[in-house]
Amino acid sequence: MSKTRNPDRLILFTDAVVAIALTLLILPLVEVVAEYKTEHHTALEVITDHKPEIYSFLLTFVVIGNFWLGHHQVFEHVRAYTNGMMRLNLLWLLFIVVLPFPTEIVGSFESSQFTAGFYSGTILALSASQTALTWMIKGHAEIENPDDPVSSRELKNSFVLTGLTALAFILAAFVPGVRFYALLLLLLSPLVMRGTDLLRNRAS
Repeated sequence: MSKTRNPDRLILFTDAVVAIALTLLILPLVEVVAEYKTEHHTALEVITDHKPEIYSFLLTFVVIGNFWLGHHQVFEHVRAYTNGMMRLNLLWLLFIVVLPFPTEIVGSFESSQFTAGFYSGTILALSASQTALTWMIKGHAEIENPDDPVSSRELKNSFVLTGLTALAFILAAFVPGVRFYALLLLLLSPLVMRGTDLLRNRAS
């Protein structure tokens, strides 16, 4: 049997890394302010000249925030963690830490299939690792809290979101003209879940 530990330390470490990743997102914009001040630009120009960077910052802040909320919800069902779970959580954190990099690329270069594919591909990797965490926890006696187990709906919702993200990545990276509009597919997750619930209810 693999060694188990109290999850509090893992959760605190994860929260700290996510907080650092969120902070890193704003640093390029902060540097722009000092640069524009030195070059005698106006404060308004800081905003108007860097709209893509601001939009990409806000988008990624929302993305990381939503994944952190999902991670927090999943770990509500955890009573202990194993070495395998710790490594999988580190993989999840890797993609959280990497995300500011494609965000900076998106804000600094013109929109293209490459920039959209790189950005959505990173989100896909993050979503897949979170789904893997949820799947690992569900039904795992060493990890899951028997009094508060992961529900089948939570796991299904995670798979649906990852599936939509995979479709968004394919459209963004390989279909000309779609690019970042493909990420709007992620908004369909609640509708897909509702549709599957209706189909299941009719079948029963």
